[in-house]
Parts: sequence; structure tokens; C-alpha cells
Amino acid sequence: MSKKTIRDIQLQGKTVLMRVDFNVPMSDGQITDDNRIVQALPTIKYALDHEAKLVLFSHLGRVKTEEDKKTNSLAPVAKRLSELLNLPITFVTETRGSNLEAAVKNMEDGDIVMVENTRFEDLNEKAESKNNPELGKYWASLGDAFVNDAFGTAHRAHASNVGIADNMVVAVAGFLMEKEIKFIGEAVDNPERPFVAILGGAKVSDKISVIENLLTKADKILVCGAMAYTFYKARGYEVGLSKCEDDYVEFAKSLLEKSNGKLILPVDNMISKEFSADAEAVLVSADQIPSDAMGMDIGPKTVELFKKHLENAKTVVWNGPAGVFEFDKFAVGTNAICKLLAELKDAKTIIGGGDSAAAAIKLGFQDKFTHISTGGGASLEYLEGKELPGISSIHNKCCSCKNC
Repeated sequence: MSKKTIRDIQLQGKTVLMRVDFNVPMSDGQITDDNRIVQALPTIKYALDHEAKLVLFSHLGRVKTEEDKKTNSLAPVAKRLSELLNLPITFVTETRGSNLEAAVKNMEDGDIVMVENTRFEDLNEKAESKNNPELGKYWASLGDAFVNDAFGTAHRAHASNVGIADNMVVAVAGFLMEKEIKFIGEAVDNPERPFVAILGGAKVSDKISVIENLLTKADKILVCGAMAYTFYKARGYEVGLSKCEDDYVEFAKSLLEKSNGKLILPVDNMISKEFSADAEAVLVSADQIPSDAMGMDIGPKTVELFKKHLENAKTVVWNGPAGVFEFDKFAVGTNAICKLLAELKDAKTIIGGGDSAAAAIKLGFQDKFTHISTGGGASLEYLEGKELPGISSIHNKCCSCKNC
């Protein structure tokens, strides 16, 4: 059954609680990338256009001490959102209490209140992160309806998503959440074929369940990044100083055996003798990594191999970089994959957040992809086939009216 969205409910005159993902990168109190704020604008504007009173909740960073509160306030986010909307925002410096209650009570249609970082509540026995029932019930009492537009936290049962939803008569998805459910969910469960998955990153252990799930659904899985070296070792190759999870070599071997040729590994690599942006890069075949060197990126033959498997693809999901993306010299493979996908014709291309998304945005290709996920961990668990609590707590559609 499909999930209800913000389109399915009456908004005019209602106090709408909205969970957004404004967990933006910060440096010295300044936002360095406002993409997550921008991504939430369509849902926010829709609610305002329909004359709702909007109360926004979000987390920012991790808050373990009183000192953390000084660097993780949502005040700069409220300021940036106000600039993007060209509207005033009432920022409440508390997460509960009389000041918050008064701010909400005094709202008029089209007003916005932003609540301070929900993780400030984690100083109170992790009330937010552990989905304290009393906290979720309190926040829910502030409004008439709940809109969850924070896919980035959908894999976590927190008070500000599941806790609020469980105490509301109306709990629906925002447009961003709707897109994530549609694109990632449909890509994995009902893909147009051929369906190709590209999995990179550092650890096989991080993607065990993803690989196992996709082996039953994808036509090909292109493996890259440091996780490839664990598969190399499973094949008996020398991996030198490359990142390799020895505890997962046997598991990687079993995956190769049961993959029936679906798992495609890199055939060449850029290696170096030190982990450095300025290290000398040397190209070698997959089975020729010296004992005193480490793999840092895929090579040109691998890019061509991947291109061959992608040429006729109709659905592609990419999660994880092909090399040490933070070093320009070893970002060549990741950038090449990005360009290959951007140039695919008639294919649904989906990036599962993290460094893959960063590569697409950095290269200016964000408009060339069907969808770029805003949730790294959440998209990964969605690819595993897991039921995400933040999505499960959104109410299902039962009819076409706006009153149930």
C-alpha cells in the first residue's frame, strides 16, 4: 500500500509539524553546503502556499556534552532558510517548554517556527535518539498533523520522526521522502532491466546485506573502491598494503562462488606506496599489486569494462566511490563513473548519497541523474531491503479523501 503524502491532507489553518533533514556541514559556525536545506524547500513552500502554520524539527551533528551545543545550534540554519524563502522565521532556542509552546500558540497561517536541534534532547538520557515515548508525545501535542520529509534519518527510530508519527492522527510523507521511496524502492524492487548496481567504498562488511540482496535482484554488480581488495584476496591475489578485511575474505569467496558471474571486479588499479595526495601513482593489473604498495583507484581498463556493462542498462544504482576520492589524483575512477552515468541514454540513474553524490555535485552533473539520494545510511539500508522505521511510521493511503 502506498504512503500518504502532504498532498493528501488539509493544511489550511492547521499546525503542521515537519521533520526535515537540516544536518548540514558547518565550519566555524558557517554552513558550507546548504543542499539539504534547498532540497526541503518544495515541501516547505507547498505547506506555506496552502496556509499551514509550520513547525520545523531537525537534528544537527551529535550532541554528547554541553559544549557540543555551542557548535550545533540550528540558528545559522534558520537564518539561511529565512534567506532562501525571503520570509521571517521564529527560531526557538529550546526543544520544549513554555517558550516553544507560546511561539506555536501565537502562530498565524503561513508562519514558520523552527525548533532548536532535536539532539539537544540527547543530553537527557538520549531522549531523542532512543525515541523517548514522553518526548515524542510532547512534540506531537504541539500540532495537528505530521509531515516527515527527512529520509536521511528514516533508518533510525527517533522521537522526532517515529515518536511524533506514533502520536499523530495524521502522519504523511513530504515530497523529498516521496521521491526517495519512489526511486530507490522501485529501482530495487521493480527495476527496468538490465539493472546494474555499482558498489564502492571501503568495507565489504558495510555492504554485506546490500550485496546479498542485490545478487537476487540486479543483473550485474560492479565492485570498486577499497572493498574490491577483499575480493581480490578471496581470489588469491596479492593486495599488498591495500585496505583489506581479512575476516571477510571467506565470505567474499562465497559471494563470488554464488554470484554466477554477476559480480564484476576491477581489472586494473592505480597504486602507490603511501597514502598521500602527492603520492606517485602507478598503473598495474589486478593481480600485480606489489607487497609494498596499496590500491588507491580503479584504472582505465576497468572504466572501459564498467562502460561495457553499463551501455544497455535501464536502471543503475550507484553507492560508494571507486577510489580515494578525497585525493584528486585518485578521484579519476569515481569521476569517470560519474560521467559514464551522466551520459547514459534512456536509463534511470540513482545515486545513493555520500561520496558518490558529492562527486556528481562537484562535477556539476547533479541534473544529469534521475535521483540523488539525500540519505547515505538510509539509502544503504533501503538497498539492503530493510524496512525503515521512519518510512513505516508514515500512514498508508486508504482512500482518496483528505480527512483520514
